[in-house]
Amino acid sequence: LAARVWRWRGERGAKAEAARRLAARWAGLVSNQDGPSRPPASGRGDIATSIALAFPDRLARRRDGNGEAWASVGGRGFRLDSASTLASAAWLAVADISGSASGERILGAATIDAETVEALFADRIDTTRTIAFDPATGAVEALRERRLGAIRLSSGPDPSADREAIAAALVEGVRAHGLALLLWDEAAATLRTRAAFAGVALDDATLRDRLDDWLPAIVTGKRRLSAIPAGALAEALRTLVGWDAVRRIDRLAPADFVSPAGSRHAIDYGDGGPRVELRVQALFGLATHPVVGEARTPLILSLTSPAGRPIQTTRDLPGFWAGSWAAVAKEMRGRYPRHPWPEDPASASATLRTKNADARARGSG
Repeated sequence: LAARVWRWRGERGAKAEAARRLAARWAGLVSNQDGPSRPPASGRGDIATSIALAFPDRLARRRDGNGEAWASVGGRGFRLDSASTLASAAWLAVADISGSASGERILGAATIDAETVEALFADRIDTTRTIAFDPATGAVEALRERRLGAIRLSSGPDPSADREAIAAALVEGVRAHGLALLLWDEAAATLRTRAAFAGVALDDATLRDRLDDWLPAIVTGKRRLSAIPAGALAEALRTLVGWDAVRRIDRLAPADFVSPAGSRHAIDYGDGGPRVELRVQALFGLATHPVVGEARTPLILSLTSPAGRPIQTTRDLPGFWAGSWAAVAKEMRGRYPRHPWPEDPASASATLRTKNADARARGSG
């Protein structure tokens, strides 16, 4: 029977008899071991089971296509002649080896299937779950891995990974790699610049120091930072600073400037000071320059033509009306004759319509 199971170099005569005696000794070792009780089997499978239980650290799995390289449960690498009838097996219960630790050769072994391996050593199979953050994608990878000693039996995505652990990994990823990983939409970015102008701390240092107070709530249930819904960041920042601070921001750094014509225009609080762009006709009737903040900072007015082309940038609207307006109005009358260009814009009515449209509106009124 042993001659059918193991390949022995130059197996003839006395060596064959030695193989049979060795098999009998292994069987005796197995019968004396504490281990899982298995129903009796016969033939090749019974011998493979006996070898596996006698030498569990020598269980080996093929790791290349031609069956020359094998990984063992104990962590050692084995070699096998690719011409061996065992080379096509997926698993081997290895009985005898020779050579150095870096290249031990399999001299005797029996094939064993993966199901038998898992049944025999179910109590030794470890399942580990890992959660890792990838700063390149801003995503968390949750993996589940099963190992028998040094051999990885299986690995893949973990669909049942703990939601809180995933959220914590996303938070720690931002803490380690910076707030720039977050997709700052316009609402959140604008709120931060307005807060800075109003003296409310929403700078990078503050947000990093208080990361646990605002980020977990909006990443729970997500596996990537890009899945944070639009508007969630801005709402989280409002919650962080509180109602009183939000009111201060709205009072000192309003989001929009409302013109005398009733039109609303976003105020840019970025570099260079608060700035607003609008058509010059929307400011007719305004004799004082608009200001914002406790320091009454003048808005930088980027004035445009009816077509949206730049006309003038000013921090002194009354000075503009009294100074260069006359030359600007003369040029604009030639380019846009259907629009009003009054001599005294400070006392005129603000409008975004043409002269005929204004006349029709007055007539219908």
